[in-house]
Amino acid sequence: MDLRLPALRGLLRRPRRLLAAGAAVAVLAGAGTWTAAVASDDTRSVRRSDQVMAVDGVRLDTSYFTPAGAGRHPAVLLAHGFGGSKDDMRRQAEDLARDGYAVLTWSARGFGGSTGKIGLNDPKGEVADVSRLIDWLARQPQVRLDKPGDPRVGMAGGSYGGAVSLLAAGHDQRVDAIAPAITYWNLADALFPNGVFKKLWAGIFFNTGGGCARFEPALCRMYDRVAESGTPDQAARKLLQERSPSAVGDRVKVPTLLVQGQTDSLFTLDQADAAQRAIRANGAPVDVDWIAGGHDGGDMETSRVEARVRAWFDRYLKGDKGTDTGPAFRITRTGGIDSTDGTAQLRGASAAAYPGLDDHRRALALTGGTQHVANPAGASPPGVSALPGLGGSGGLAQLSALGVGVSLDFPGQFARFDSAPLTRDLRITGTPTATVHITSTRDDAVLFGKVYDVGPDGTRQVLPAQLVTPFRVTGAKAGKDVTVTLPAIDHEVQKGHRLRLVLASTDLGYASPAAPADYTVSLKGDLSVPTAPAVTTAAAPLPAWVWWLPAAGAAVALALLLTARRRTAAPAPDPELADVPLVIKDLSKRYAKSTDRYAVRELSFRVEKGQVLGLLGPNGAGKTTTLRMLMGLIRPDDGEIRVFGHAIRPGASVLSRVGAFVEGAGFLPHLSGRENLELYWRATGRPPGDAHLDEALEIAGLGDDALARAVRTYSQGMRQRLAIAQAMLGLPDLLILDEPTNGLDPPQIREMREVMIRYAAGGRTVIVSSHLLAEVEQSCTHLVVMDRGRLVQAGPVREITGSGDTLLVGTAVPVDEPVVEKVAALAGVASAVRTDDGLLVRLEPGGTAERLVVELVRLAVPVASVGPHRRLEDAFLTLIGGSA
Repeated sequence: MDLRLPALRGLLRRPRRLLAAGAAVAVLAGAGTWTAAVASDDTRSVRRSDQVMAVDGVRLDTSYFTPAGAGRHPAVLLAHGFGGSKDDMRRQAEDLARDGYAVLTWSARGFGGSTGKIGLNDPKGEVADVSRLIDWLARQPQVRLDKPGDPRVGMAGGSYGGAVSLLAAGHDQRVDAIAPAITYWNLADALFPNGVFKKLWAGIFFNTGGGCARFEPALCRMYDRVAESGTPDQAARKLLQERSPSAVGDRVKVPTLLVQGQTDSLFTLDQADAAQRAIRANGAPVDVDWIAGGHDGGDMETSRVEARVRAWFDRYLKGDKGTDTGPAFRITRTGGIDSTDGTAQLRGASAAAYPGLDDHRRALALTGGTQHVANPAGASPPGVSALPGLGGSGGLAQLSALGVGVSLDFPGQFARFDSAPLTRDLRITGTPTATVHITSTRDDAVLFGKVYDVGPDGTRQVLPAQLVTPFRVTGAKAGKDVTVTLPAIDHEVQKGHRLRLVLASTDLGYASPAAPADYTVSLKGDLSVPTAPAVTTAAAPLPAWVWWLPAAGAAVALALLLTARRRTAAPAPDPELADVPLVIKDLSKRYAKSTDRYAVRELSFRVEKGQVLGLLGPNGAGKTTTLRMLMGLIRPDDGEIRVFGHAIRPGASVLSRVGAFVEGAGFLPHLSGRENLELYWRATGRPPGDAHLDEALEIAGLGDDALARAVRTYSQGMRQRLAIAQAMLGLPDLLILDEPTNGLDPPQIREMREVMIRYAAGGRTVIVSSHLLAEVEQSCTHLVVMDRGRLVQAGPVREITGSGDTLLVGTAVPVDEPVVEKVAALAGVASAVRTDDGLLVRLEPGGTAERLVVELVRLAVPVASVGPHRRLEDAFLTLIGGSA
């Protein structure tokens, strides 16, 4: 990790570039510059003056921004993040000045052009500096005064700057309102949670500051001591607590807007929760806003948050009582994904009161007996959850938000306990808890608790926001009951998924005991999860009309959409199927002018949320006919199709939730590619912003020159890519693709595969009909195999390929025969045979691939890969009898 630190320092000093890319800032500096961007060119209405102020023997580099007009204005102090400087806050300062505020920015001690040692917001250093800056503001003719020497002043900042805002409000009663973001309430709790040293973040923290020599000597000695021992002591906790807002929590009595990040393993949501409870107890108004981003990556929602901070100051500094400051509690939730790059599509949820972290708990029974966990010597290899300092658009937390599991637990180093599959969707908002019994071969034990969301097939597990809770158990040799308060999250677990409590012995971000030890872990109760039912998500805008324009062309389709059409009576919606994307029951369609020849006959299957379902069959199997009936383009002769509980008929309103690419798109040849997409979207009647047009064009991959050309000049592959982009306009809940890869080259096929996987991982559903079986095997979770109009088989891919019975274990080097014999003798293994590439292992009933991998690791088998022995192509040909 040390090799990465120079690069990290470079990132920290380029916060504007990070924000321009839409990424969250990687460590403390970036968090502090969440409000910073490239300085605006429109400075005509703003005056700026720079000066260096002498404060208690330290020189502070400052910038002062004021409106161009005369008169006195409320003042705002903008504090930067760790590793940054006053320049990071310039754009927000100019914006606030244009809105009628006198704004002062400054570089904190040890940063930018300021001198002095870094004191981590020492009350006698950085916090005292704020009071001297307020003194200076009180003497400026542009600043409104509440009384002589007391300016009307607010403070805002992120991370390091957010903490000094809270501290200043506790130390100086002249501060009138604050808006701290992604920051800490108790720095000791943040860096030493439950007595465990957060070593990776602490190391980045001190290296970002320029090394120990840049810090106050007491802080440097503290860090060296804790980093060497791996265990925080009471003196270290005391030193950090003295520099924490919690030390003056009973004196923070001003209106406070707390903005905290959900993807943040440095300053977690419980820090804002503690701040809210303390400030609310003082009688001050407090609103809480959980944004999508944080120190580990994600969307920092800069524009929205800046607007809310401005409204907060308008109300509490300008005294504008009519200003809407937003709800008392707001969460940003992921409502889908961008179909090109997988970025989260955000939706707000809110409540009239802050619910806290344990509102309306629900108990979930867990299964799993007493389990043994090894803490390896040197705590290596460590498990992986978050990767501190490597946040941004490609961070682990972002993948987690999109339903992609990226955490790593090593076999033998964790215990796991599972719930039953959920019978309905469950929204967790707050901190889950569980009580377990821990016994250790040593007196001191350290474990890491986490809750996974496990998919229906058990192969895909997601760690929400990549967060873990470390906890130290002293006196563990005698055995102890421990109630583990797991990380605060906002996460929806879908019906059919299960929750998995994992207690691991190691984690990359934390210090574990170096001495080897064995832990025994057992359950002492249910998993308790808070649900906060009063928090309601804003209604999503209706998705696009997404059934495809017929071959007659877009003009004909537009006429159909804009003219009244005869509607036939349809069966009432089935409320029990309201969350099920597709149910097909006894569906039949005869060939034209035939009474006994069927294109589709008595077809039944069901598709759940989150699945990528492959529709397979030889030519003439009835696949396209089935899709055309699903789209409402033709009527079935018998049976029914229900989408989200609604029966499908031509023109059915529920088709607005379905997007499809079936039998090609009808484009107007004389218009450009971009114009065709814009025309199609205008025909839906929805706002242009709902189309996600730029994202769709990125999928198309045609380039600006091609998009500007008439479609009549396009090749078949270019038309296909444009059609795929059109299918995904509006990000529909159910996406249907018929041979989407025709005309695409191998890199584009691979990109399409990733798009489908991410699309379903965001809680939506994809049905794809394709003849490329290798692609279907890699991208699909479930299959429906048809032949001659009938269903041959349906189910998970692994069941159809037979991966539950026979596995091919690839190995880095050939396996010796004695080892092969040991593998064959394992519980759950029926036989093991050596091959050129590794081992062919047949499992007994009840044997699992997961357990096999654990045992192979214990036998030191150099496992490189594990997969089904039978390919999908083999299974497909077997099912249809070679008729393909």
